[in-house]
Amino acid sequence: MAEERLPRRLAAILSADVVGYSRLMGIDEAGTLSRLNALRRDLIDPTIAIHSGRIVKLMGDGTLVEFASAVDAVTCALEIQKQLRERANDKADPIQFRIGINVGDIIIEGNDILGDGVNIAARIEGIAEPGGISISEDAFRQVQGKVAAKFLDTGEQNLKNIGRPTRVYRVEIDGAPELPRTGQPLSIPDEPSIAVLPFTNMSGDTQQEYFSDGISEDIITDLSRIAGLMVISRNSSFTYKGRSVDVRTVGRDLGVRSVLEGSVRRVGDRVRITAQLTDAGSGRHLWADRYDRELTDLFAVQDDVTRRIVAALKVNLTPTEKSRLSESSNCNIEAYDFYLRGRVFLWGENKNRKTFEQSVGLLKTAVELDRDYSQAYAGLAWAYIFDYFNRWSDNPDSSLQVAKNYAETAVGKDPNEPLARCIAALVAILDRDLNRARSEVDVALTLNPNFAFGYNTLGSIHTYLGRPLDAIDTIERAMRLDPAWVQQYLHFLGTANLLAGKYDRAAALLRQRVLLVPSTDFSRAVLASALGHLGQVDEARRVWRELMEINPRYSFREHFGRQPFRPEDVERVAQGLARAGLPN
Repeated sequence: MAEERLPRRLAAILSADVVGYSRLMGIDEAGTLSRLNALRRDLIDPTIAIHSGRIVKLMGDGTLVEFASAVDAVTCALEIQKQLRERANDKADPIQFRIGINVGDIIIEGNDILGDGVNIAARIEGIAEPGGISISEDAFRQVQGKVAAKFLDTGEQNLKNIGRPTRVYRVEIDGAPELPRTGQPLSIPDEPSIAVLPFTNMSGDTQQEYFSDGISEDIITDLSRIAGLMVISRNSSFTYKGRSVDVRTVGRDLGVRSVLEGSVRRVGDRVRITAQLTDAGSGRHLWADRYDRELTDLFAVQDDVTRRIVAALKVNLTPTEKSRLSESSNCNIEAYDFYLRGRVFLWGENKNRKTFEQSVGLLKTAVELDRDYSQAYAGLAWAYIFDYFNRWSDNPDSSLQVAKNYAETAVGKDPNEPLARCIAALVAILDRDLNRARSEVDVALTLNPNFAFGYNTLGSIHTYLGRPLDAIDTIERAMRLDPAWVQQYLHFLGTANLLAGKYDRAAALLRQRVLLVPSTDFSRAVLASALGHLGQVDEARRVWRELMEINPRYSFREHFGRQPFRPEDVERVAQGLARAGLPN
């Protein structure tokens, strides 16, 4: 009877344990514990935190976690198992986990949870495959169609000490596409929404990839300027490049109603483009067409594709948007080609001195061919901003002024170019003119209301101005428009949370950033501060040691000094480092 008086609630329970734990401990007890602690610290705990889970208890080889929803629990489990598989590739005897998930009624006793909901999760975990995930039928009902994974019905199972058979589903991890790392399932917006997948290069020449990618990117940009249409950022759409995917899966992953696919074949002075718009919910084709034109007609083709999509999705345009769609681009096609190639190096993941120099060379050729090419000038400004931060050139301190000159030219050539405005805002931030930066990014977002890069820039401005709560909301807006590429936002979001005094959340976000971008030094510095504020001194020092291995010359004051943080905010970060006994 006493048990009935304890509080109850419905929850999703994740139970996990290490496969062959006793064997591993018998072989190398100290090494196994060290590896397991490292996995929990670097992967498991931060992934659970990102997905809003609560670790109820750790039991040597086991973990019990409570989630508010089955979607959070299954998404978290998928991410953990995928990361563990990637890490296992270069290890002779990797650590594997079994994971079981159930949704049920639980009893709350202090910080512990009890009841059938917990017991069933533990029994399902016991029959899960090594490295696998199994879930109950109750959990399956809640996640079906909401999680990017396939499920295999294994039938009713007689679980130990459970009085009734339980239907269990196995999650097919190998068949599941890569998941957006947002930590929350994405709701489908009421307004029209679209993801443009990278067009397939059909030219038979891999050197033409930049061209087909460029066409896809420019269609994304054109659509993004329409306020009544939500458009997923290029970064997230391009995570599907080279993959065979179902558009319905893409729609669920990215939280959109429609998906555009296409192909490009360029031969000599002719180009053939196909495009197909599909309803992501039903798989029904909404529109398709093929264009076979002279290369000089490329911009007219892009404009027509944009207009046809707008018509098919029944988007209401403002008079300004109608006027903009009726204006054809008049850029020099050869300059455009050099710009696309320069943009590949500029936006690529492997940025270094070589790719910086290649990008600058190509973009300078673009502006020589077309002196009014605003985007190319903006690209040059962006390249020199990267050099200012990364110190690639022989005189990186002068790069800020070079970037400023190019940004001003870009805006002057086309005041209605969102990229030019946003790059001008970045330069103004570095020039410590935050009022000018805010003005420029406001114009950029008016011109392109789907500009994830612009929202992230605005979030940084809020952070520098001492408004971290506004920054959090704005950066999360950027993440919604770019849900599969959150690693580039986690640093900014983590920093804003730290400055808002939300140290637990900051540490969770920054741990995830370090996990996704192992070479980062800046995020490690902020993470070490958050850990210092939390009193986690040993972990803060470990993170700092990793930072110094990556960048032995790293200086906290110098790095933060290149950005316009308020002195009191710099001191908040410094205090966290000081509490961990680290240089500040």
